[in-house]
Amino acid sequence: MTVAAIQMTSGAEVAGNLATARRLLAQAAAAGAQVAVLPENFALMARRDADRQAAAEVHGEGPIQAMLAAAARELGMWVVGGTIPVKVPGESRVAAASLVYDAAGREVARYDKIHLFDVDVPGRSESHRESSGIRPGHEVVTVDTPVGRLGLAVCYDMRFPELFRRMSAEGATWFTLPSAFTVPTGRAHWEVLLRARAVENLCGVVAAAQSGFHPNGRETWGDSLIVDHWGRVLARLPRGEGAVTAAFDREAQRAARAVFPALAHRVL
Repeated sequence: MTVAAIQMTSGAEVAGNLATARRLLAQAAAAGAQVAVLPENFALMARRDADRQAAAEVHGEGPIQAMLAAAARELGMWVVGGTIPVKVPGESRVAAASLVYDAAGREVARYDKIHLFDVDVPGRSESHRESSGIRPGHEVVTVDTPVGRLGLAVCYDMRFPELFRRMSAEGATWFTLPSAFTVPTGRAHWEVLLRARAVENLCGVVAAAQSGFHPNGRETWGDSLIVDHWGRVLARLPRGEGAVTAAFDREAQRAARAVFPALAHRVL
């Protein structure tokens, strides 16, 4: 079952970002992907909270969601829409929503990022306070796809293994992690955390990343990865824009879970 991770260097103009995302989704479909994953903030790397709020859409409406639905339908491929800003009734903050569309262009799942990146980055004069403009989600979300039951997570979520245990307990066989990782933390932790989430849950991982320098002054790590249930890196894109694909072997995953039943041995 073939999946794709799409890597972008998104800017501050929604229309241009959507055109790039649509082109890369078509590239993934041409490579045989049945599900493609866009990165976090694919439609907008906002310069300030006000820009994100201005671009936020009502759930179920707007040009970003329309592009995702149309691309999925026209390409005959499931699409995990990274994250987009979605309005929250009664709140000035927005939700960072990861939306999943089936091959008919229907939205079948929504996950709002739970863990928000409120940190000072070690080794750099770089500070992030996502909670100033984003309202955290509270619901764990899994959904059936052609590649198996999918558990949805976003970027900083990967540091919280209890979330992935919950999704695994709900039957997840693979996870998506659209991300916009900082360079110092990416260099230190990106690959090891992704492979750990795969190994400890015997699940595949598709991590679609932002990469390079953005107009808002940020630099992101890139290195989009597809990792199998045994922690093997099947595909990666170190830098720049593009799409990488790989096939998950579901029979091998089932066999590994049968002969190496670590999930069944959990005590706590």
